[in-house]
Amino acid sequence: MSDQRAKGEAFRALHVGEPFVIPNPWDAGSARVMQALGCKALATTSSGFAFTLGRRDGEVTPDEAMAHTASVTAATDVPVSVDLENGYGPEPDHAALAITRVAAAGAVGGSIEDFDRDGGRLYEISHAADRITAAAEAAHALDVPFMLTGRAENHIRNNPDLDDTITRLQAYEAAGADVLYAPGLGTVDEIRAVCSAVSRPVNVLGFPGFTIGEIFEAGAQRVSVGGGMAWVAVAAMADAVTRLLETGDLSPLDVAVPLDRWFA
Repeated sequence: MSDQRAKGEAFRALHVGEPFVIPNPWDAGSARVMQALGCKALATTSSGFAFTLGRRDGEVTPDEAMAHTASVTAATDVPVSVDLENGYGPEPDHAALAITRVAAAGAVGGSIEDFDRDGGRLYEISHAADRITAAAEAAHALDVPFMLTGRAENHIRNNPDLDDTITRLQAYEAAGADVLYAPGLGTVDEIRAVCSAVSRPVNVLGFPGFTIGEIFEAGAQRVSVGGGMAWVAVAAMADAVTRLLETGDLSPLDVAVPLDRWFA
């Protein structure tokens, strides 16, 4: 518990210091590498983890997600926040239970989104805010510091309505979220508008077309990359396999992997 408390305190401090990058490992090994490379905190990716099980995003069970969390938090010394999707259920109690369980697995942060994956729709704002209220109450009742992220999914769910996104994030801030996140913001101006409209730290999803400096300049406190790092690794593997099968070329296997340093 003392180790988890130290991680929680370190994670909270990061949100009042200089802006930071919080990349997304997909398993314990990638988490250890990211820590060894200097990352100060990590955030899991639901899509990247689902891939390790041979599934698509949204097809992981709560028990599997908690086991994954435990493996990543045990493998690293840095704070870990967890992508909890919609809390694995539509009701406020589901969101609260997800927070309690992931904290028991060693995490010091977690995100709850406002998209009903089973129903294929965004929750009404009032219901979404009730879910954040329940999650916040669970998070703030823990014996360790825990940063709750409220996610507005509009821009990755075919509803890129910036005004509605801002209204949702403001509602989640009022409901007790410690961090606010709208994945899929497409321009620096959109990022700046979101950051200017709320008073809590904002996480931004980074992807090609942005630079980290631009995102920070627009007001973001942290930048994550979702499943991006997992897909970089998968693409490299697929390219190597394709070349092996089509040409017999084994040169892509000529790589140096300093495990002794990364896993020291």
